[in-house]
Amino acid sequence: MDGGAFGAGKAGGAFDPQAFLRQPHTLLRLLSWVFSIVVFGSIVNEGYVNRLDESEEHCIFNRNRNACNYGITVGVLAFLSCLLYLALDAYFPQISSVKDRKKAVLSDIGVSAFWAFLWFVGFCFLTNQWQASKEEDNPLNEGGDAARAAITFSFFSIFTWGFLAFLAVRRLRDITFQEEYNTLFPNSPSLLP
Repeated sequence: MDGGAFGAGKAGGAFDPQAFLRQPHTLLRLLSWVFSIVVFGSIVNEGYVNRLDESEEHCIFNRNRNACNYGITVGVLAFLSCLLYLALDAYFPQISSVKDRKKAVLSDIGVSAFWAFLWFVGFCFLTNQWQASKEEDNPLNEGGDAARAAITFSFFSIFTWGFLAFLAVRRLRDITFQEEYNTLFPNSPSLLP
């Protein structure tokens, strides 16, 4: 990425998968992707149990179907969002317009902060419902490890998405600085590598 500008290499350059995978925001996005799989996978797989005298399954989180639905929905949508922004990160060096790059980074900031908030709400909600669960609703303690995994990885997701928002803010700062520099000195070479 020699002579790049606005937070990426020159537009139209060849895609380098090794350089792409070494970027911190790519690694964090992949980590967030895995965390979302763990959360919704553990709830879907072992998040519903029933008592011995019942045939209908109930959510392991205090028999509150909304808790399981929230964890599954946030997990699946975060999974899809990670895929979308991984594709945008791969395409980002091909964007030649400064305004379009700025829009992409601003959307990354908003989406990452939004998901950090949703994971915080999910962590609090699942933890509260897990603490309120009664032992007689699940006498064999089925799915306890899955519930704890969903709670734990919801907690980790708060930080991965929050750090993704932080990295996007840094990228925006670099884009804004480069944009102002180019406005003041239109014939000078780019400062950012």
